[in-house]
Amino acid sequence: MIHFFKKKVPNYPEFWQEYERSFEEKPKEDLDQVRFVVLDTETTGFDYLNDRILCIGALSLCNKNIAINQSLELYIKQEHYNAETAEIHGILKNGGASYISEEEALKLFLGYLKNAVIVAHHAIFDINMINKALQRHGLPKLKNKYLDTSNLYKKTLLNSNVFKKKEHYSLDELAEKYDISKKDRHTAIGDAYITAIAFLKIKGRLKGKGHLKLKDLLKMG
Repeated sequence: MIHFFKKKVPNYPEFWQEYERSFEEKPKEDLDQVRFVVLDTETTGFDYLNDRILCIGALSLCNKNIAINQSLELYIKQEHYNAETAEIHGILKNGGASYISEEEALKLFLGYLKNAVIVAHHAIFDINMINKALQRHGLPKLKNKYLDTSNLYKKTLLNSNVFKKKEHYSLDELAEKYDISKKDRHTAIGDAYITAIAFLKIKGRLKGKGHLKLKDLLKMG
């Protein structure tokens, strides 16, 4: 006798279900109508398995406007701590910031992110760190499309036998190239702001080469 069993559907929390429902909206292709969320994370280190996110900084960007008054900055309480990386990002273990649990941070972040296109510098690192955090709470990976400003920046450079493109470009290099203040460098929200300005500059240069749709940018970045 053959028994047929229905596959058990995971009972995900309401905040994840609400996040998933946001993708039911038909995606926009006109770049002036697309909502981007520019993202940066500060972490205890660079090991996806063992390190943790200390802070998430995010800015909403649409039609060349950065919504500073709608920015998101979340400090996450973590037992794991690395004093060496603290010298870079300045987040102290018992600092003055208001810390929340990792689960609460994910809930607030997903509610902010929704179905936006993620923009980040070396985006795969930030996305992998967030995906690992989601995994720790029994949740699937992020569903959002994403763009990497390091890859997009390379598309603005001319091909030349004299000038050889580098494999990677740092956020500092982009800030210097586009004369962006580095006052708040190495804070999550500060780096997100630098990335947002750089993205607008890059997008402007790429659009100057012809009419671009979102799908064109996604192929580049």
